[in-house]
Amino acid sequence: MATIDLTEETFGATVEENGIVLVDFWAAWCGPCRQFAPTFTAASEKHPEVVFGKVDTEAEQRLAGAAGISSIPTLMGFRDGILVFSQAGALPPAALEQLVTAIEDLDMDDVRRRLAESEQESAEEPAAP
Repeated sequence: MATIDLTEETFGATVEENGIVLVDFWAAWCGPCRQFAPTFTAASEKHPEVVFGKVDTEAEQRLAGAAGISSIPTLMGFRDGILVFSQAGALPPAALEQLVTAIEDLDMDDVRRRLAESEQESAEEPAAP
């Protein structure tokens, strides 16, 4: 599958409605982004079961801000609508391949359990005076 362009309007549904989604936050003026683009595209062709989305941070500044993007390229990985990976910087092909495999191999029941525990702990912490 080729990469798809994600916008503020399509981002949420894409992440929620697909099993694994990798998102590359980039900009045309960014040299490392341009260098990473062929690696990302090649991986998208190798893994048709994974959605590979690209967010142009210049065109989608509100989306980039909402995602907390402070450096590009930034790669985010989602599985079953849950953010499971986020890292700034371009990955070499072998590392991107390892990332796809790692996300595929996640025990999502365990991820959901740990996420719920973390949220419960945060809710139980006393408010700062």
